[in-house]
Amino acid sequence: MTKPVRLAINGATGRMGQALLALVKDDARFTLVAALASPGSSKLGQPVDACEGALGYTHEWPAADAFDVVIDFSGPAGLAEALTYCESHGVALVTGTTGLDATFAQRLNASASRIALLRAANFSLGVAVLTRLLRQAAASLPDWDLDIIEAHHNRKEDAPSGTALALGEAAAEARGTSLRESAVYAREGRVGPRQQGTIGFAVVRGGDIVGEHEVLMMGQGERIELTHRATDRSIFARGALEAAYWLSGRDAGDYDLDAMLADRSSG
Repeated sequence: MTKPVRLAINGATGRMGQALLALVKDDARFTLVAALASPGSSKLGQPVDACEGALGYTHEWPAADAFDVVIDFSGPAGLAEALTYCESHGVALVTGTTGLDATFAQRLNASASRIALLRAANFSLGVAVLTRLLRQAAASLPDWDLDIIEAHHNRKEDAPSGTALALGEAAAEARGTSLRESAVYAREGRVGPRQQGTIGFAVVRGGDIVGEHEVLMMGQGERIELTHRATDRSIFARGALEAAYWLSGRDAGDYDLDAMLADRSSG
């Protein structure tokens, strides 16, 4: 029988961390070794409800040989700590932390030569499949207009969402260009027809919307609509656990959910 993957969750007191804890307690593929919180968290030292035994929230990383993979949903500072630890000890890292600057992104790129690293702006497996479909459609219909509409709850701070930007990057790459060259984030005050090859973005913020992403590809006399709607935040935690299980034990490299899906479909 395969041994359970030994897991540490960084950012365990956050929304995603709590969702991960709720799921991992009933997932026989994993053994939770550490639930890491920020230094100022009020939960430090308190027991982790989702676990049996004496495991409590901590800011101290466990011994290097204590676990196989880290899932990180913390923040730039928390991810920096996790990355330093994983690089030093050769531990695999799955991260969904966003809002990183260009310098940190370069550091992540370099880290992939030393550890198995899987990062995603959105861990929904449905969004991962949506991205694959978008790449194919954008490459097959390069002259069609393409817009991305996203909606989230009224507390979300960044706009467009990281997922919307990732979709835009996938479409631009499939068309042999970059999002920096093709993105249009606002049309107010613009006069004249749409510029060929642009990728437009529209943002909705309101209520308790978990996350919706719609891609419109518009040709002459026909239109393709690719849509994903999330109704339960646990889908992101489920996807992160799938990624952690798949990544554990792999060689150093820069992985994503598309690589995981491709591996599954070829297996």
